[in-house]
Amino acid sequence: MSESNRVEFPGHDGGLLAARLDTPVFRPHAWALFAHCFSCSKDIYAAREITTALVKQGIGVLRFDFTGLGNSEGDFSNTNFSTNVQDLAAAAAWLQQVHGGPQLLIGHSLGGAAVVVAAHEIPQVKAVVTIGAPSDAAHVINAIRTHVEQIEDEGAAEVQLAGRPFVLKRQFLDDVRGAKVTEAAASLRRPLLVMHAPLDETVGIDNATVLFVAARHPKSFIGLDKADHLLTSPGDAQRAGKMIAAWAEPYIFQAGAAMPVQETGGTRDVTVTETGRGKYENAVAIGDFSALADEPIDVGGGGRGPDPYEYVSAGLGACTSMTLRMYAERKGWPLERVSVSITHSKDYVDDCQHCEEGRKIDVFDRAITIEGDLDGDQRARLMQIADKCPVHQTLEAGAQVRTVESPTKST
Repeated sequence: MSESNRVEFPGHDGGLLAARLDTPVFRPHAWALFAHCFSCSKDIYAAREITTALVKQGIGVLRFDFTGLGNSEGDFSNTNFSTNVQDLAAAAAWLQQVHGGPQLLIGHSLGGAAVVVAAHEIPQVKAVVTIGAPSDAAHVINAIRTHVEQIEDEGAAEVQLAGRPFVLKRQFLDDVRGAKVTEAAASLRRPLLVMHAPLDETVGIDNATVLFVAARHPKSFIGLDKADHLLTSPGDAQRAGKMIAAWAEPYIFQAGAAMPVQETGGTRDVTVTETGRGKYENAVAIGDFSALADEPIDVGGGGRGPDPYEYVSAGLGACTSMTLRMYAERKGWPLERVSVSITHSKDYVDDCQHCEEGRKIDVFDRAITIEGDLDGDQRARLMQIADKCPVHQTLEAGAQVRTVESPTKST
């Protein structure tokens, strides 16, 4: 579950830029600023889908329309590549003032070239991602090559871009020809992820090669397989968003907040809210962390997350592993790795003095793998310690659930 709000802020010339701020239900781990492709808008399919994927991974996203495009104010004919870079800096300044971001810049097509250049003007940025970006801003002239002579001779011309008329002036051509995108990539001094589809017919894959070779390490390249330039095929943009989040995490995520130990009674609240997608899907928010819960497809769910009992099993497994790790470290034992496999079932009561005959109870079968140069006595002791896991003890002792009705937000 996420929130999406319309916002506005001044662009490079003072005109208001229309934007959308998408956030998870909890405090984002980091903020990203998304720059759309040439003559597109913040609401293009790829921008929406990539934003959705990033928000699911805990990253807040600001996406906006460049001056004169979408719902933003201004005259597109007076804009160029340099004004796009200035709009990006203005958007970053707004996000910095309101939320302390962005830590991540993402640009699609010409927006990718713009974020490479703009990153030099945004000190808080820690990582940059390009998607189908040209290595030279002048590449965009290919899309209007039949009008270039007219623009040069007459100073302006109306061109068709994505089925819509736009007026381009000579200053636009002069500006993109003077842009130094490859040089900016070479002096970026930030981690760069270059994403490009090998079959991209709008911006050839050779552009990705030039950007990647120019950039310094750390740098990464991800081929977008059979995707087209605008990532219009179902799933392509979502996958791109997931890969961006995974790549960027070590560079942009803030350290987790300290959590009180359980003995103090202090734990973070767990909030579970229906997402509205599918019959049973719920968003699980635990402090600054998020996940999905769902039911399997064969019982009417969407299968997009673990079911409730699988979460209980995960809690038991994680608690078991952590308990063994804490004990081994305290003893100074050479424990290398612990793996715990949990299977949940319901079985008839066996050896239970106070249970009704024929009654079924929940059974968690736990298999523990202990790796390390440990002797037999140490391994036996760790297996005993597994039963000291607090979640294990809670499950065996039973727990009380106290329920109240919370007031709705409107009351």
